[in-house]
Amino acid sequence: MSSSPRTTPAADEPGPLLGPADIRELAAALGVRPTKQRGQNFVIDANTVRRIVRTADVRPDDVVVEVGPGLGSLTLALLEVADRVTAVEIDDVLAAALPSTIAARLPHRADRFALVHRDAMRVAELPGPAPTALVANLPYNVAVPVLLHMLETFPTIERTLVMVQSEVADRLAATPGSKVYGVPSVKANWYAEVKRAGAIGRNVFWPAPNVDSGLVSLVRRDQPPKTTATREEVFAVIDAAFAQRRKTLRAALAGWAGSAAAAEAALTAAGVSPQARGESLTVEQFASIAEHKGAAAQ
Repeated sequence: MSSSPRTTPAADEPGPLLGPADIRELAAALGVRPTKQRGQNFVIDANTVRRIVRTADVRPDDVVVEVGPGLGSLTLALLEVADRVTAVEIDDVLAAALPSTIAARLPHRADRFALVHRDAMRVAELPGPAPTALVANLPYNVAVPVLLHMLETFPTIERTLVMVQSEVADRLAATPGSKVYGVPSVKANWYAEVKRAGAIGRNVFWPAPNVDSGLVSLVRRDQPPKTTATREEVFAVIDAAFAQRRKTLRAALAGWAGSAAAAEAALTAAGVSPQARGESLTVEQFASIAEHKGAAAQ
């Protein structure tokens, strides 16, 4: 299927992307004030959204899904490059306005854009071809659950780049042994190779947040860790291990396994020290522990 030709504005042309004045004008026309409840901080810098698209390695044949497009800053930059963009927006006013913004600023690409007016945590299908990439400025308060939901629900997503609170970025990209390694780190690693991909300052947002932001790159694994345990079973071990992260795994997994002795048996069968703590384990080791639940009875 052929797509519409791309056009790149000359350096002295304003181009289709939104700047600070455009954002404030749009927001005023819609009566929109960013809300803390939904973690809304709109990107007002065109260079930043173009940098995000480059860092995400968005390609001309990509079908990109964007979560939380807001007023459309990043959406427009994605649509300049990708074959298609589907935006998922929960806010009634923003969802209603976005198609008009796309049509006004990128009219030759408007037919490559689709809007899904839903809570991203409840999205189970998307219109059009299956997504190949996820690029999003995720609201700080729901970033991790939304990211994990999208990766689980849409296995065709090969590459992901999310902008999140810097602290969340550190947690997602943390490796075993790190002080911030935890549930988000391990679960994200179930799906993908995860790494920090840059930092974003506060002055590119309106309103400026009280925290710095970071970019996280996730490249889908060819397949999840080899295990006979299901994802749900592995994730249950991860949740139990970090619910009491100061305790040894023998103690932390007692409730999950049925007793401390049963937890020790599963750990020993998996080749993991019962005295270890969750923060030292890889996702493969968690999968092995899940496999050996009930080892004491065998």
